[in-house]
Amino acid sequence: MRFRLPRKMVPQLPRLRVRLPPGRVLRRLAAAALAAAVVAAMTVAGLLQVKIDTGISSFLPAGDPAYQAMEDKANSFGSDPVVVLLDSAQPRELFTDQEKLSRLLALEGNLSRLPNVAGVYGPATMVNQIAGSVQNVLAQISGRRDAVVQAAEDEAKRAGKSAAAIDQAGQAAQASFDQRYAPLVAEGMPAGLPTLRNPQFVSTVLFDKAGQPQPRWHFVLPTDHTVAVLVRPRADLDQDSAGRLVMAVRSTVDQAGLGAKDVKVSGVSAIMAGLSDGAQRELPVLGAIAVAAVGIIFVLAPWSRRRRSRVRPLLCALTGTALTAATFGWLHHPLSLGVVAFLPILMGIASDFPFYLSQPGKPRRALVTSMAGAAAFASLALSPLPFVRELGLALAGGMLVTVGVALLSRRWLGVVEPPPAARRAPAGVPVAGRWPRVAAGVVLILLAGFGWAALPRLGIESSPEQLAKGLPELQQAQDVEQALGSSGEVSIELRGKDVLTPEALAWTRQAEDVLVRNYGDQLRPVITTADLTQFLGTSPTKDQITSAMNLMPSYLTSAVMLPDGSAALMVFGVKLQDLEQQRVLLDHVRAALPPAPKGTQAQLVGLPVVGVRGLDLVSESKVLVNVVGIAAAILVLLIGLRRRADAGRAGLTVLLATGWVLGLAWVSTGALNPLTVAIGSLTTATGCEFAVMLAGAARAGKPMLRTVGTAALAGAAGYLALAFSGLAVLRTFGILLSAGVVLSFLAASAVVWLFPPGADPPAREPSESRTPVNSRKEVAAA
Repeated sequence: MRFRLPRKMVPQLPRLRVRLPPGRVLRRLAAAALAAAVVAAMTVAGLLQVKIDTGISSFLPAGDPAYQAMEDKANSFGSDPVVVLLDSAQPRELFTDQEKLSRLLALEGNLSRLPNVAGVYGPATMVNQIAGSVQNVLAQISGRRDAVVQAAEDEAKRAGKSAAAIDQAGQAAQASFDQRYAPLVAEGMPAGLPTLRNPQFVSTVLFDKAGQPQPRWHFVLPTDHTVAVLVRPRADLDQDSAGRLVMAVRSTVDQAGLGAKDVKVSGVSAIMAGLSDGAQRELPVLGAIAVAAVGIIFVLAPWSRRRRSRVRPLLCALTGTALTAATFGWLHHPLSLGVVAFLPILMGIASDFPFYLSQPGKPRRALVTSMAGAAAFASLALSPLPFVRELGLALAGGMLVTVGVALLSRRWLGVVEPPPAARRAPAGVPVAGRWPRVAAGVVLILLAGFGWAALPRLGIESSPEQLAKGLPELQQAQDVEQALGSSGEVSIELRGKDVLTPEALAWTRQAEDVLVRNYGDQLRPVITTADLTQFLGTSPTKDQITSAMNLMPSYLTSAVMLPDGSAALMVFGVKLQDLEQQRVLLDHVRAALPPAPKGTQAQLVGLPVVGVRGLDLVSESKVLVNVVGIAAAILVLLIGLRRRADAGRAGLTVLLATGWVLGLAWVSTGALNPLTVAIGSLTTATGCEFAVMLAGAARAGKPMLRTVGTAALAGAAGYLALAFSGLAVLRTFGILLSAGVVLSFLAASAVVWLFPPGADPPAREPSESRTPVNSRKEVAAA
């Protein structure tokens, strides 16, 4: 039978110090310095290549059928337009003043020649194209007239008539033709010569007898004071190209010299460009606030003897964050809006683990906990929204990189010597009686249960006014909506082998009549095939439809019809409203549409359709994302920790903290936004960290507030930096995350009090409190 003396009775032998030759030490230092310089250079080079992309594609479920339908429509007809709104001081000023009308026409032409523009629609070009078409019709009528006269004369010649009779036959044919077509021409051209230089013709085409815009042109002429020019971007533009396009549009309008009283540039591309600019401006500011807040806490908290050693966690977190961001740059993968929150979040939580790893003791507990947090972050990859997925993967990667930097720092610099006061082991966690703990546990679980029960009922905030609050471009979009009656577009696309048949045209007219009659207060017709072919009457033939399409300017027909006749479009304007309201509207529209003609298929396409689809996917996945994040983190703890009870404490902590945070969201706002919808996965990282580290500190007799309390305060401060954002969605996200850190610490403290670590069976590994502290000389000798 073997006996083993207790560890404290075994005499501790002095460490054997091996001193390396000075030359070898210098070579090692030189190699380390060279490696650090190379990594620093590559990091800087990667950071210089980082771009922020807040394009609409990062907010939508790419690959979904609704998204693909929107992309197909954009490839055929262009994307949602950049809207230029020009207000004049006097009614019809831009059309009665010949010089201003010429400048307006030149502006529309210059806009159409900008890079990445699929098409431009404005009143001046429209009138000019109509004038050209009318002239073309007149030329055809004139040619037809000459052909009729020539045919009559030829027939008289073949009959052997005299020259006078031949001339008389030609005159009779001409008189008959004029009698038939002259009234039609006179009725069609009451304003005289069809040209842009004829003010009467321009006024007749665009305005009614009362001087108000014709209803069919409201999408480019909403009032007699206002002109709208629609610039449709090319499909598949990245955010950088879209931003340059918006800037070019603004510059072109400023140089047009129209003397407009007010000019507004809005639209989806303009809002996204403003969001991208705001994100790029805020990222360094929010990052600096987070760095300053976390740094102040670590420097002021007395967790080490030397004050200069207290910046090590901050430097490790900065290095890990920079390396992670540089990786995106080297991969040429732009960062989305979620990564604007990446820096404050990573500074808040990733700095905790260098803090733990720089202190004496074995690093196993901190390493396992960091991997659990990374697993929780990685679960955000299940989100259907690309920018949320990217945020989760960036946080997971940044966490692991920062921990790797902290391990290198520990190896090269050793551990930080704690202050003398910390060497006196304080009293352990106070243990209350059984029944007080049971009563407290029941209350805490009931509170958390309220939050978890609220999760399926928590809505997703989808109002643009709330999500983009604080964005100047949002106010311009609202001004444009007030002028045009809409600020977005939804289209009804009819596809088939041939959509230029009488049946297809009749269906289009019936569908427009039904929608305008039932939902005219929410849907505003912009341009449709029914409007363009209104002059054909109620029952046109196939030949008449084909002839009309050939006669009309392609400038207009290309807006609603593909050249091969395989697709026709009905474009309606919609207001900037909550996606839940748009869901109801779109469902009603689908139900109200008549059955599509045989051989064709009708579908709703557009940004509102994809937005509603994205909202549905987020709502369906919110429980899954939160539960998977918690399960993944607990699984990592169960595998990595030697004390399985600590994994149980962490699981209970996460369930309590997440439930409390969800309850807080329910009470305060009653909804989650696309970022906070995965608050459970984000809270899991801090909950696991605090529970495991508090249990270890209590077991080792370490002061909990000095260790875990400092980390919790730093994490809350890092998250709270997002409260300084100009975007409401980021402010809400930061405040809720900061509350989650505080609640995680309270939940971990409560769990450690309810289930004291002293009750655990002894661990197989030596106590971390007995790990010796390396001195600076020992580090140099190593």
